[in-house]
Amino acid sequence: MSDWINAIILGVVEGLTEFIPVSSTGHLLLTKMLLGLPDGFWDTFAVLIQLGAILAIVALYFGRLWQVLITLPTRAESRRFALSVLIAFIPGAIAGLLLHDIIKTVLFESPRLICWSLIIGGFVFFALDRWAPKPTESDAMNLPLVTSLVIGLFQCLALVPGVSRSGATILGSMLMRVEKRAAAEFSFFLAIPIMAGAFALDAWKNRHAISMDQAGIIALGFGVSFVVGFIVVRTLLDFVSKRGFAPFAWWRIVVGVGGLVFLTMTGR
Repeated sequence: MSDWINAIILGVVEGLTEFIPVSSTGHLLLTKMLLGLPDGFWDTFAVLIQLGAILAIVALYFGRLWQVLITLPTRAESRRFALSVLIAFIPGAIAGLLLHDIIKTVLFESPRLICWSLIIGGFVFFALDRWAPKPTESDAMNLPLVTSLVIGLFQCLALVPGVSRSGATILGSMLMRVEKRAAAEFSFFLAIPIMAGAFALDAWKNRHAISMDQAGIIALGFGVSFVVGFIVVRTLLDFVSKRGFAPFAWWRIVVGVGGLVFLTMTGR
């Protein structure tokens, strides 16, 4: 298959799965395996196109984020929101730095772990949709700082491929009595620094694996992930408000089981 088509497929997968609780990393790794793509460049490619998804969030929330930025010196609400995102960001950033090499060389090399993480996470979201505590917080930009810290600690679970960064964030939020729409929205805001940090770290570590000959393929994947991510984010909040997270639970279980069947049939 042409590298251009592979780039489009991976771009669609990244944009489609980054902001829903199904694990974009797990889906990208399983897709790469199904396409028969080698390690090396395509691992780096999967990291670089995440920036397109990040920019989709920035584009959609630019007005609100810019207002926070310019009013940081004058408005306590803006400083509080920025601090809440920073507090939620720190645990995952520290854990990611300390465990980066183990995650990349051990956990990412276990597709069965990814599949089981998807399946277990699916049942967790079924339970969450049914038995989550009654929400008391409905504003993603005005969460208590303790709530933000707990959400950040839950986000560390996403270092295991297949768990899902957005899924771990939403799980922590709803257990801390954050309403499901606000939980999804806070996961968007938190994605900006954590994904930007992961992108910068991986891009630096793999800088020698990238050449100008591959720039066009990377740009294509980047653009596709931006467009698809933009569409997903625009529609996700209303979907979650009406349908909850059960559809994503089914998604996770079906993909996880399908992945295990494929691995068994191919002897991997």
